[in-house]
Amino acid sequence: MLYVFGFERLGVVVSDLYFVDPNPGPDQEGPERGVRMELRLLEQGEEKGSVYASRPIVVERPIWRVDLLESVDNPGSLDRAHHHPEMSGWEPLMRRFEPELSEDPVGWVSERLEDAEGLLRDAGIGPEIVGAEEIGQLRAAAPEIIRTVRQLLDAVAAGDLARPPLDVGEAAGAGAPTLVRAGWL
Repeated sequence: MLYVFGFERLGVVVSDLYFVDPNPGPDQEGPERGVRMELRLLEQGEEKGSVYASRPIVVERPIWRVDLLESVDNPGSLDRAHHHPEMSGWEPLMRRFEPELSEDPVGWVSERLEDAEGLLRDAGIGPEIVGAEEIGQLRAAAPEIIRTVRQLLDAVAAGDLARPPLDVGEAAGAGAPTLVRAGWL
């Protein structure tokens, strides 16, 4: 499931995620599931018809990411929750694990949205790209974004979202490690 909150140049995307990395880092073995949220840049696409035609919307590159993840074998733990304060193009840079993120993920994300200026500054996004008015719009929408994150986390905990694709076993073949990512983000 994918949710998109759009402002002028800034967007927030939120989705459930199921992930298996065949080459994980230390203490990261096995599948993980949860919710991913990213701040992204948005663009209005070129109009494709009359003034009444639907306008293309381009959800561009990520500028910040938080992964509210847990190992599938340890449900309810959010033992792999982390964030990426910086991105390089489409690739995340270092994972940062914060104890508060696992202890109170929704509260932690809410605090980050309240400090949108700090998030953008840390990501190298200046006021010439995202101005004060847009940051205010993001803050005003933060309660709705947080409700969405909470709803997705609840659906993951219930087993309704962030499930492995049906063909994971087939994709692995004869025991060969395989990368699996199920979800929009």
